[in-house]
Amino acid sequence: MPSVVITGCSSGFGLETAKLFLERGWKVIATMRNPKADILPASDNLVVLRLDVTDPASIASAMEQAGEIDVLVNNAGFGAAVPVELIKPETARQLFETNTLGTLATLQAVLPKFRERRAGVIVNVTSTVTLKPLPLVSVYRASKAAVNALTESLAVEMEPFGVRVHIVLPGRSPETQFGENAMPHLRGLDNPDYKPLIEGMIANFREDSGPVTHAGDVAEAVWRAATDANAPLRIPAGADAVQWMAEAA
Repeated sequence: MPSVVITGCSSGFGLETAKLFLERGWKVIATMRNPKADILPASDNLVVLRLDVTDPASIASAMEQAGEIDVLVNNAGFGAAVPVELIKPETARQLFETNTLGTLATLQAVLPKFRERRAGVIVNVTSTVTLKPLPLVSVYRASKAAVNALTESLAVEMEPFGVRVHIVLPGRSPETQFGENAMPHLRGLDNPDYKPLIEGMIANFREDSGPVTHAGDVAEAVWRAATDANAPLRIPAGADAVQWMAEAA
C-alpha cells in the first residue's frame, strides 16, 4: 500500500487531499500543528500526527513515526495581506519561516531516504499569486515564489535519483481559511491611502462568483502529481489557476 505524508491537514486543501488519498486506498499520514483526528474519516489506513513545520523536533518525530513513505505533500502555510510599507517585521519573518523554511525543513527530513531508495515524489503546494504582481500580498507572494524556485532546482537535483518533484498552484478559494487567517495581520484600514485597496481585497476574498479554486481541485492536482509519472513540474489547481497559468505562459 503506498503512503503519503501531508502537512497542514487541519482544514482546506490539506484536509481535502487527505480525504481523497484515503478514499483511493492509500495510507495517509495527516499532520497538523494541533492534531484533530475526528475531522477525517475513521480508517485503519489513517495516522494523525503532530507536525509544526517551524519546529525541527516535531518534524523529526513525525517522520520517524511515519516510517517509510512514498510521497511528501508540503501544504502547510499561512497568508498575510498587508502593504509592504506597513507589514511588521515579525509577520514577514513568520511568513518565510513557515512557508519557505518550513518547506525546506520537511524536504530535508525525507530527501535522504528518497535518494537512497531512488524513488519518491515531492509535491509542494504554493499559489498562483506567484504568477503575476498583486497588491497587498507582496511578502506572502515572495515566500511562495521562493518555494517555486527551490522546487524547480530541486527537481533537477533529484532527477538522477528517480525522485519526482512537482509544484501545485491553487488559485483563489473562498472555501479556505486564507482570508480568516490573514485578518489578524491586516494593517492599513486606518490609512486613507490604503483603505480603499484593502476593502477591495477583503470583498474579493469573500466573493465566490466567477472562476475559483475548490479544495477538491487541489486534491486532484496533488493526486495527479503523486500518481502520474508524466505530470508536469507545475500543475494548476482550479479554473482560475488554469486561466492565470495560461496568461503567464
